[in-house]
Amino acid sequence: MGRKAADLNALAVSRIDQPGLHAVGTVPGLYLQVLESGARTWILRKVIGGKRRDMGLGGYPGVTLAQAWDKARKARDKIENGVDPIDERRANHRALKAAQASTRTFKQCAAAYMDAHSKGWRSTKHVDQWRSTLEVNAYPVIGDMPVGELQLPHVLRILEPIWHEKTETASRLRARIERVLDWAIARGYRTGVNPARWRGHLDTMLAAPGKLIKDKHQPALPISKLGAFMAELRGREGMAARALEFAILCASRSGEVRGALWSEIDLRNKVWTVPAARTKAHKEHRVPLSARAVELLRGLPRDAGTDLVFPAPNGGTLSDMTLTAVIRRMNECEKNEEPRWTDPKSGKHAVPHGFRSTFRDWAAERTSHPRELAEMALAHTIGSNAEAAYRRGDLFEKRRSMMDDWAKFCARVERKARVR
Repeated sequence: MGRKAADLNALAVSRIDQPGLHAVGTVPGLYLQVLESGARTWILRKVIGGKRRDMGLGGYPGVTLAQAWDKARKARDKIENGVDPIDERRANHRALKAAQASTRTFKQCAAAYMDAHSKGWRSTKHVDQWRSTLEVNAYPVIGDMPVGELQLPHVLRILEPIWHEKTETASRLRARIERVLDWAIARGYRTGVNPARWRGHLDTMLAAPGKLIKDKHQPALPISKLGAFMAELRGREGMAARALEFAILCASRSGEVRGALWSEIDLRNKVWTVPAARTKAHKEHRVPLSARAVELLRGLPRDAGTDLVFPAPNGGTLSDMTLTAVIRRMNECEKNEEPRWTDPKSGKHAVPHGFRSTFRDWAAERTSHPRELAEMALAHTIGSNAEAAYRRGDLFEKRRSMMDDWAKFCARVERKARVR
C-alpha cells in the first residue's frame, strides 16, 4: 500500500510554488499542479476502467482547497458508480454547444453565408440584391427565428403573398433562402430536409415561375421609330445622353457602358474590349466601333481624375436610372399628346435594355446578317456546347460590318416614323 499523502491546509497550499504535481491529502489522488509559468491548477488523478486519467478541477486560487476537495469527492463517487466524469463532462459540453447552435437565427446564418460567399460574387450589386430581398421579404417573418425551428409554413408565409405579383423576385428569394438553410444544415445548426427546396417539394404547392411570367422582355421601341429617336437623342446634352447613344450604337448592356474605361478602348483600331469581369457571361467581349461611335467618343471630355468614359457629375459611375431618366424626359409631352417613345406591345416607356431587342429585331427583319452574328454582337452565350466548341472565334470582322450597318440605320429617319 502506498504512503498516504499528508493533509495540507490552505496556508500550506498557498506556499507551494515548485513546478510539478503536489499531493494535498484529504482526498486520495488530488494534486495541485504548478506549471513552469507559475500558474497553478487542481488535478484529480484516478484509474478509470483500467486506465489512469487526469481530470482538471479548475485553477487555483479561483478554486479554493475546500472546493477542490468537494469536486474531487463527487468525481470519485461517480467513478465508483461506473461513470467516467471526464467523458460525462465532454458530453455535456457537446450538448451545450449543440443547444447554442440551435439558437442561431436565420438572420445570423444569412449574414454568415453572405460573408463566406460574397467575395466570389461578380459585383457589389449582386451582394446588395441578396441583402435587400432578404431584408424586405424574409427577415420580417423569420429573421429572429432560430434556424433549427424554421419549417415549411414559414417559407410559404414569405413566398405566397408575392409569388404571383412579383414572381421573379419571389423565385430568387426562394433560392436564396434554400442556400442559407443548406449552409445551416452543413454547419450543424439544423437537421432534416430543407423546407425551401423546389423540386419534389415546393413545386407541388406553387405554380412554376415560368408559367407565371408572361412577358420577360424589356419595353423596346419598334424598328421604324429608332431613327427618329436617335435624331432627338443626339440633340440632347449631357453625359447620360451620350452613354445611352453609345449603348444603342454598340447594342451593349447598360452596366457595361456605364462602367466603360478609356483603358478598354482602342480608338485607332476602333475596338472596345469589355473584360470578362464586367460581362454577364464572364467572357471577354470585343465590340467593333462604328464611325459614329468613334466620333462620339472623340467628342467626350477627358477627366484627368477618372478613367471612366461616362463619369457621373460627382465623378462616380452613372446609375442605370440616369439613362432611363433621359428617355423619360424625351417622353414628356404637351397636354393631350401621347408619349412617343413607347413599346407598342406593353404601352410602357422604352428602357435602355430594350434597345438590344430593337437591334435584334432589326438584324432579323431588315438584314441578311446571320442570327449567330447578332447573338455574338449581343454577347449572348452560343446555344449548344457543340456549337460553341466548333465556333471558337468571335467573327469580329463580320460583326464590324454588321455594326457599321446598324449605325447607318440608326442615323436614318423613316418617313412614317416622323413625329410632329
